[in-house]
Amino acid sequence: MKSTQQYLLPFIMITSLFFLWAFLHNINPILIPHLKKACTLTDTQSALIDFSVYLGYFVMALPAGWFMHKYGYTKGILLGLALYCTGAFLFVPAASERSYLFFLTALFIMAAGATFLETVANPYITKLGDPATAAGRLNLAQSFNGVGAVVAPMIGSLFIFSGIEHSSDELSSMSTEQLQSYLNSEAATVKLPYMVIGSVVLLILVLFIVVKLPDIQETNKDEGKSGFSFRVFRFVHFRNAVVAQFFYVGAQVCVGSFFVRFCKYNIGMGEKEAGFYWGSVAMVGFMLGRFVGSFLMRSVKPAKLLMLYAFISVLLLLFVISFKGSTATYALMIVPFFMSIMFPTIFALGINGLGEESKIASSFIVMAIVGGALFPLIMGKISDLNNGNIQLAYVVPMACLAVVAWYGFTQLKKEAAQPVAGH
Repeated sequence: MKSTQQYLLPFIMITSLFFLWAFLHNINPILIPHLKKACTLTDTQSALIDFSVYLGYFVMALPAGWFMHKYGYTKGILLGLALYCTGAFLFVPAASERSYLFFLTALFIMAAGATFLETVANPYITKLGDPATAAGRLNLAQSFNGVGAVVAPMIGSLFIFSGIEHSSDELSSMSTEQLQSYLNSEAATVKLPYMVIGSVVLLILVLFIVVKLPDIQETNKDEGKSGFSFRVFRFVHFRNAVVAQFFYVGAQVCVGSFFVRFCKYNIGMGEKEAGFYWGSVAMVGFMLGRFVGSFLMRSVKPAKLLMLYAFISVLLLLFVISFKGSTATYALMIVPFFMSIMFPTIFALGINGLGEESKIASSFIVMAIVGGALFPLIMGKISDLNNGNIQLAYVVPMACLAVVAWYGFTQLKKEAAQPVAGH
């Protein structure tokens, strides 16, 4: 096995990719209220932003896993970066046309690229060292993913939100020309940020072409059964991980995507201020939670910490649903701290002991991210059916995190991967 020092450069380069999909996911809480305004959408329609991103994950996860299985980790990274920057640049014509469908298409392409990056990077990180410390190592890498989670909403608040919010009466009193001018100016604010994003990703792509990374050769005790197939579902711990990840990502997306709406509904906070609080408080908590979680996993079993954090999150969301005022808003901002360890911990527990099959297992766990496409639509529908009561709709992520707590409980006594008897 290679020494830790020999793994250092690959670890640093792969970790840098975690920022990119974090940016994609965590800019959505800004894009959702912004495009809701610029494209005059309902809550349910605005949730299609999340739907487009996570549908991209669902559609591309298996092709990404197949591509990685056939061509290796490095080529998967290059293709992912190429798709990501293409989608970012497409935001410019989408804004010029003020076409919601065009925006959704650009997001889908960015998500396709992020799918390749995430499908490659998560298992790659777990292979760069001792398998016994894989969960802690993945949490450490995901801690830098937290940097993207902080930066994205803050950039969005500064450069995408205009701070101009007209009431429905004010909009109806505008002439057609005034209304179109206002909506077009709102849509145009996304151009510069996404041009910068596309350019940065293009530079990263060039870097990965120049610097050659080693492909890790897998070993598998289950000889003759290490191919790219659905046989991996014979592992109970992996099957449960797919279910848990489906509900976790649904919860994560729901909590963040409607935060700006929740702040306006609950305490009348403006979009710029709410976006700033999401980035500077909630997402800083998310980032710190990753570092704290990595430290705690030195002495606490990952499954135990996962169960405990999920249970605390359920209690916080119950408070958010039940009470009005600033205290409920603060409670909602605390939730990301406890959600921070969930994705990487479920991922690491799910692929534990799978060897070569961890590649296809990674694809299925990434496919489970489609939960982020479905649950926000349910939230939006609940809100629309209750006269815009987005607070009540937070029952959706609360229920999702209860499932995550269940998964943590099921893994408390699991030490290694064991297939279902008879398979």
